[in-house]
Amino acid sequence: MSKEKFPSEKNLDEKETASTPEAAKKKVTEDKEAKKDKEEKKDNHDEKLAKEIADLKDKNKELEDKYLRSEAEIQNMQNRYSKERAQLIKYESQSLAKDILPAVDNLERALSVEADDDVSKQLKKGVKMTLDSLTKALKDHGIVEIEAEDVKFDPTLHQAVQTVVAENDDQKDHVVQVLQKGYQYKDRTLRPAMVVVAQ
Repeated sequence: MSKEKFPSEKNLDEKETASTPEAAKKKVTEDKEAKKDKEEKKDNHDEKLAKEIADLKDKNKELEDKYLRSEAEIQNMQNRYSKERAQLIKYESQSLAKDILPAVDNLERALSVEADDDVSKQLKKGVKMTLDSLTKALKDHGIVEIEAEDVKFDPTLHQAVQTVVAENDDQKDHVVQVLQKGYQYKDRTLRPAMVVVAQ
């Protein structure tokens, strides 16, 4: 074997030494570029993470706000439902009372008719008993007659259907005649009294 085919160690060392400064420069440059790329990637990654964290914080804040609003709305609905239910329970007999009032009026009209013979008197007595028991039942359920005769006119309780000239100053704005009785259910006016008012 000749030396040309197999170079000696000395020749190899010379070749390595000859290419080392360039290779070293190249390696340093590559290392710098790799480091720079790595830092840029890290900076980009940090920016992405910071943006993602900010987005998540905003989303969390928005969801928390929605949750608090929903919670408040549910609380308001529960309060409203409780009030409505209390109102329904408090005024549960109102519609029934309104339907019964015309019957009470008719019984009172029947009692205003004069009874001459015994049969009519007995019939009138039965009507009176019916009216008394009905009036008692209404009172037991909080339905009472509105006081109207000779009291000051109150538009929440009375309905003026006619006016007359007052006989004196004390009678002004007072009810002088009741045409139809009015009724109250607890603190509500079921039916205002139809009255004549002095002016």
